[in-house]
Amino acid sequence: MARHLITSAIPYINGIKHLGNLVGSQLPADLYARYLRARGNEVMFLCATDEHGTPAELAAAKAGKPVAEYCAEMHAVQSEIAKGFRLSFDHFGRSSSPQNHRLTQHLAGRLADAGLIREVSEKQMYSHADKRFLPDRYIEGTCPNCGYDKARGDQCENCTKQLDPTDLINPRSAISGSTDLEVRETKHLYLRQSDMRGKLQDWIDSKTDWPVLTTSIAKKWLNDGDGLQDRGITRDLDWGIPVRKGDQDWPGMEGKVFYVWFDAPIEYIACAGEWAEANGKTDADWERWWRTERGADDVRYTQFMGKDNVPFHTLSFPATILGSGEDWKLVDYIKSFNYLNYDGGQFSTSQGRGVFMDQALEILPADYWRWWLLSHAPESSDSEFTWENFQGSVNKDLADVLGNFASRVTKFCRSKFSEAVPSGGTPGAREDQLIADLEKGLREYEAHMDAIEVRKSAAALRAVWVLGNEYLQDVAPWSTFKEDPDAAAMQIRIALNLIRFYAVLSSPFIPDASAQLLTAMHAEDADWPSDVASAITALPVGHAFTVPEVTFRKISDEERADWQSRFAGVRT
Repeated sequence: MARHLITSAIPYINGIKHLGNLVGSQLPADLYARYLRARGNEVMFLCATDEHGTPAELAAAKAGKPVAEYCAEMHAVQSEIAKGFRLSFDHFGRSSSPQNHRLTQHLAGRLADAGLIREVSEKQMYSHADKRFLPDRYIEGTCPNCGYDKARGDQCENCTKQLDPTDLINPRSAISGSTDLEVRETKHLYLRQSDMRGKLQDWIDSKTDWPVLTTSIAKKWLNDGDGLQDRGITRDLDWGIPVRKGDQDWPGMEGKVFYVWFDAPIEYIACAGEWAEANGKTDADWERWWRTERGADDVRYTQFMGKDNVPFHTLSFPATILGSGEDWKLVDYIKSFNYLNYDGGQFSTSQGRGVFMDQALEILPADYWRWWLLSHAPESSDSEFTWENFQGSVNKDLADVLGNFASRVTKFCRSKFSEAVPSGGTPGAREDQLIADLEKGLREYEAHMDAIEVRKSAAALRAVWVLGNEYLQDVAPWSTFKEDPDAAAMQIRIALNLIRFYAVLSSPFIPDASAQLLTAMHAEDADWPSDVASAITALPVGHAFTVPEVTFRKISDEERADWQSRFAGVRT
């Protein structure tokens, strides 16, 4: 049994996320976690809400609530929606937790002691109308790199270039819209990332198995002239983790907080401490996942994220961990994703465009969305959600191939034999061929899942479903029954076992449907199959089953047109 630590990029607290956010980190991470658990591995799957910085403050102000109250409410909302999508986190934490406060301040102190933090007097935008500095997302304007006119002061959403507020063309306050701005001087702490270039280069070069998308972004940032620069880690904000060196004051930094991109990745570690506290565990229980001297050397750590998050996870966060000089676990593999676009444009949380996670669950159960998103995951390039594609995939893959198989096999058995696995008949050459084909398909599916090739995994799983349908078409038990009821019984016996087999294999993708089919087959043993021959005899003669409810229903043209119209505009 191997030990796997999995984290997905932690979502901002400011509102409910759209389907593009979901497929870019949390959902494929859940797929992998569920698969590894099914294969008998020990898994720690962590995520949290990212609660600091300007997104939280601006959203709270818009909602007319104190920021702490707003964050607590939205954490509860995001947690419930995550449960709705069956995201199997071992813990869903909060970056505002006491654990993250302590660890962020501790690591900052370690970096300072190592000479990796310097104090900088810099110029920042100050708004006369708002009577405050405007860091990060408090300021908007035109991106100097791509010309996008809604770029934020920390990063352009369109071209992903990291920015400083003073870089923006025609800047304006995100609070009041005022352009009455002045550049003023303020002091901040900077992480000397440039001093870590050699260590980061060696570390990234050692990751020869990373996806091309991850490696190309990391090396571009590392080697470009404006890539690996020293980066500010403090901000003039009220909400956040107060700037301290461990438990000591930091002279000159009174009233400032750590920059959200410094403390947010540290929450991956702190979240394990939250998990321990919530479950009555000890420090040793969480440290065995994160401290190499406590056993984390044996852990394989995988991160999941959208491509816009790659620079921070391959450079800034590793610089913090390596620079601390402590025995923290570094990531082994980063699975990054391109963007999922929406019906001819972009999904956008800030602009409310697309289908959002709560809306999706109001329309259809989680498995419908899980299957489409994972089978169309934007791995090698951007992909696009269209309602026509969604309808076609649900109707063909889920309703016709998997759901129809389970329905017609169980109903035929009930009508011709009983609600129990029938006896009689001896498998022949066609059954031998089926076993061989299924064995090959199973190994292909496992290989793609082991390699975290999400779309290929979905295609391999669907191909295994198709083999059962092709077998039924070839042997036609409804016709065989008229001439040779024993042979038909054997064919249906294999098909009933295939339902259980499919339910087990499909559980990482469509957990609710899997559980429904296992319940219908009265299958208490849902262990991952070691070989197909054993798997298709797991339910013995006489084993009772129940005809399942409709596993997946088809989406009508009228429904598709209605949803397409309803979500054509902007979420209000």
